[in-house]
Amino acid sequence: MATASKKEITIADKLDALFALQQIDSEIDRIRTIRGELPLEVRDLEDEIGGLETRLNKINEELKEFQTEIADRKIAAKDAETAIAKYKERQNNVRNNREYESISKEIEFQELEIKLHDKRSKEAKANIEFKTELLNEVSEKLNSKKEDLANKQAQLDAIISETQIEEDKLLADSDKAKAKIEERLVSAYLRLRNNSKNGLAVVQVLRDACGGCFNKIPPQRVLDILTKKKILVCEHCGRILVPEVATENA
Repeated sequence: MATASKKEITIADKLDALFALQQIDSEIDRIRTIRGELPLEVRDLEDEIGGLETRLNKINEELKEFQTEIADRKIAAKDAETAIAKYKERQNNVRNNREYESISKEIEFQELEIKLHDKRSKEAKANIEFKTELLNEVSEKLNSKKEDLANKQAQLDAIISETQIEEDKLLADSDKAKAKIEERLVSAYLRLRNNSKNGLAVVQVLRDACGGCFNKIPPQRVLDILTKKKILVCEHCGRILVPEVATENA
């Protein structure tokens, strides 16, 4: 029985079903257009916030490293000072010039180490100052972006709450409509729809012109479309064509 029923479906029925599907999907598009660029803006802000948070974490880690370096340099400098004091004490008890010169070189080396630690500490402090300023800038930017996201998300949530029930119903209707159309036609419809900027795959013939690209259709072809005996597409844009009268039946 199911096979016999499918054979009874005429070309006119298929065209009507395709146009009905197009009307449902166009209404879904209308609802999504109301949301505009908000979903993309929300997603972009989320990505930007994620990037700023990663950057903030990195700056904080670098600050900790500089602070650790300063602390380590301070300890190392004190160790060098202690070593110098011990070497000087030993210098007072040397037996010969050779031993005295050897200890003097050790003292000189430790003094150079203290100068190096002092230099590196100053560099680390300068880096801390620079990174702290950068941290404040990134933090301000992050807070600003989070505020923008909260506002955009609130706007989007408000629009979704107003339209979600209607959209869910239309999506269900679209699935039901597709189920009534043979698979090859649905595939062709979806392909046309995806390749069209306005999502129109099935259009009416309006004043002897394609309702999608508005190019004129030859009179004989218009008559063929009106009879609905075969599925015809626009020679210019490839959209499926139906008679204008189909609007009245919708």
